[in-house]
Amino acid sequence: MPAIDFTLAKRALLRRVRRGLVSRVDACDAHPELLRAARHLGEDALEPCPVCEADELRLVNYSFPLGRRLKRYGPGGRAHRRSDLPALRSDPATLTCYEVEACLACGWNHLRRSFDLVKRPRPGLGERPQPQRRRG
Repeated sequence: MPAIDFTLAKRALLRRVRRGLVSRVDACDAHPELLRAARHLGEDALEPCPVCEADELRLVNYSFPLGRRLKRYGPGGRAHRRSDLPALRSDPATLTCYEVEACLACGWNHLRRSFDLVKRPRPGLGERPQPQRRRG
């Protein structure tokens, strides 16, 4: 699956904030764990925060596992530095990565993009997925 970019959703939300349809308090509601991950693992964004215009905008990546390997990561995935992503590509447990921007000054946060780290197996043309066996 190619990367999914959320720029249009971000623009729409910022437009609603500027028009007063969404309060700044509602738009700048970053979870404390996200802010902590952004502070310690995030990288500086190349642009200022779109809400408060401070140079405190950070990018942080979260990876989420599939199936039984969920216990190793916990229910909310795991935060990573961008430099850690190549090593995660060899871990078959890690499938999806989300890049989030978070402002340490005002609490703005938004999903920038999502992408697969490990190629998901797909049945080829003409192949049928094997039915699941029931345990009795």
